[in-house]
Amino acid sequence: MTRLIDLRLGLFLAALFAVTVLAPLATTLPSTSALNLPSYLIPLMGKYLCYALLAVALDLCWGYAGILSLGHGAFFALGGYAMGMHLMREIGARGVYANPELPDFMVFLGWTELPWFWYGFDMFWFAAVMALAVPGLLAFVFGWFAFRSRVSGVYLSIITQALTFALLLAFFRNDMGFGGNNGLTDFRDVLGFSLSAPSTRIALFVLTAVALAGCMLLARAITISKAGKVLVAVRDAESRTRFLGYRVESYSVFVFTVSAMMAGLAGALYVPQVGIINPGEFAPANSIEIVVWVALGGRGTLVGAAIGALVVVALKSWLTATFPDLWLFALGGLFILVTLALPNGLLGLVDRLKPRKAKPATEVPA
Repeated sequence: MTRLIDLRLGLFLAALFAVTVLAPLATTLPSTSALNLPSYLIPLMGKYLCYALLAVALDLCWGYAGILSLGHGAFFALGGYAMGMHLMREIGARGVYANPELPDFMVFLGWTELPWFWYGFDMFWFAAVMALAVPGLLAFVFGWFAFRSRVSGVYLSIITQALTFALLLAFFRNDMGFGGNNGLTDFRDVLGFSLSAPSTRIALFVLTAVALAGCMLLARAITISKAGKVLVAVRDAESRTRFLGYRVESYSVFVFTVSAMMAGLAGALYVPQVGIINPGEFAPANSIEIVVWVALGGRGTLVGAAIGALVVVALKSWLTATFPDLWLFALGGLFILVTLALPNGLLGLVDRLKPRKAKPATEVPA
């Protein structure tokens, strides 16, 4: 355990635990108290933690295996759509058109029967499995062909972004059966609990925090294992690693698939807290923004990726509300800042500011 949890990860998990415990308690304080936390902030904090989990997922494959994916927004969105489909099925006859089988948008578009790929999503466990399996399967198939063909570097990044854009165009179509450009929304409850109830919001927030902690521990376990050492070798010297007899493509497919499943989990937790999922989540700009999170916090650190995501999304929330026209300029400025001044991210800056221990003086022989 001491090898699994280093100082940085231990401090981050301790802070996460404190926030997870104290934030719900702060919502119960009187509104006149200075420590009172408005209940509407709980889903917002849960959304931030989903983004932190998404950043950790990207850092696992980019920071440790050198796989710069510009398509992780697609895995995030697919996980979100899987959970959104279940939430739509849970509405049942309580919808506007009171159809017990078809979601409202299908009735509006003139659909007469439920598409085959919607079967099973009336069960929560099935939707949860699909939120992991669909992104994982897509990443496995994509990675199998890409890595076996030895596609890497900027070419792989472009292909992943093309994949994301293709899914964006597909999900915008009404005949795809996913709500078109409006997406899926108007969710009511999950597992019989109202999504607008404060207790449900708190439960989702706590579940997201637990998922973030668990995925960080899983990612840490992978990176300190023998397989993790091989991944670092692939990142730093792929040809040499291949010549040593390792099947580089197998390790790359493995870490890419695990990373995609983590992103899908983040999307599944994101949807019930935000209340909507639409094709805009597939936008290539979203995937590029994830890269900025990881780069700002510190690539190859896991903790830094999560911190970078929290910092950037908090800054985005403030800027888009206060100076909406400046956000894109601020994002571009962050990218330039990281490239020129913070190549190792915020955690790298902290390391540079640490006072270095003086080397002990060596004795001069008489």
